Amino acid sequence: MSILRKVPLTMLRAFEAAGRTGAFTAAATELDLSPSAISHAIRKLEDLLKIRLFQRSTREITLTKEGSLLLEHVQRGFGEMQRGLSLVTADESRPLRLHTAPSFAHQWLLPRLGDFIREHPQIDLRFSASTEYARFEQDDFDLDIVYGEPRPSPYEKLPLAVEELTPLCSPALAESISRPEHLYQQTLIQCDVQLFQWKGWFEANNLTPPRHYGLRFDRSFMAIAAAVDGLGVVLESKLLAEREIASGRLVCPLVSSTKEIHYIGHYMVFPRHQHRHFALEEFKSWLLEQLNLAQLR
Repeated sequence: MSILRKVPLTMLRAFEAAGRTGAFTAAATELDLSPSAISHAIRKLEDLLKIRLFQRSTREITLTKEGSLLLEHVQRGFGEMQRGLSLVTADESRPLRLHTAPSFAHQWLLPRLGDFIREHPQIDLRFSASTEYARFEQDDFDLDIVYGEPRPSPYEKLPLAVEELTPLCSPALAESISRPEHLYQQTLIQCDVQLFQWKGWFEANNLTPPRHYGLRFDRSFMAIAAAVDGLGVVLESKLLAEREIASGRLVCPLVSSTKEIHYIGHYMVFPRHQHRHFALEEFKSWLLEQLNLAQLR
C-alpha cells in the first residue's frame, strides 16, 4: 500500500502550517484549530512515518533534517494543487492582491503598471497602500512591498534594489548650489519616515548637520513634489525620483562632489507556498526585471 494512502491530508496541512510558521499556535490560528490538535496531528504523522519531523523544546519547535526535506515537497505539492484548483474554478478570476509602501507605489510602481497590464491582460490587480504590514494570515493579500527591513516572520523576504540617496532640487535652485556648504543657506526638506535623513548625510560628508529644517513630510512623494515646486532641497532616493530626474524637473547638484548614501530601501514579502495566487510568480518576475532595468539606466 502506498504510504500516501495512509496519511490523511489534514495531517499534512497541519505539518505544513507548523513548519512554515515555526509554531503550533500560529498554525492552529491559521487552520482554525487548537494548538493541541496541531501537536496531536503531527505526532500521529511522525508515528505513521516512523521519523521525527520536529525538535521540540518548551519555547520553540524546529524542523529536523527529515522534516525540512518533507516540508519542501509537501509545499510543492500543495502549490500544484492550488494551481490546479485555480485553473478549473472561478478562483482563476480572483484578483492578485498587492500591498505596497505608499511612496513606492506613487513614484515608481504605478507609472510602470501599464506595461504589466498590457503583457498580462488576464490578470486582475487590486492595490492597497499604507505603511502597515500586509496581513497574510487571514488571506487578505498575496504580496507586500515594504519600506525598510521587514520584521521577523515566517514569510519569504526579497531585497529589491540598492537605492542611492542624494540632495535633489529644481534646476533654478541648483544654480546657487555648487558646494555642500551652500546647503546651509537653503530650505532643507526632510521625510520623517526615511531610514537615512539629512543628519546622516551631513555626517557622511564630514559636515556639521544643521539644527533647523524648513519642511518636514511623512511621505517621500510629498517631499519630492515640494522639491519639484522649488520649495527647497530634498534628500531622496534617485529610484523614487526617477521620473522627475529624467524629465529635468529635479537635478542632483552635488552628485559629483559628495558621497551618496547607498542602502536597500524596499523588500518584497510573500507567503512561501500555501495559498499562493496563480499570478504571483508572473508579477514577481516582472517587478524584478523592471527594477533591474531601472538600475542599468
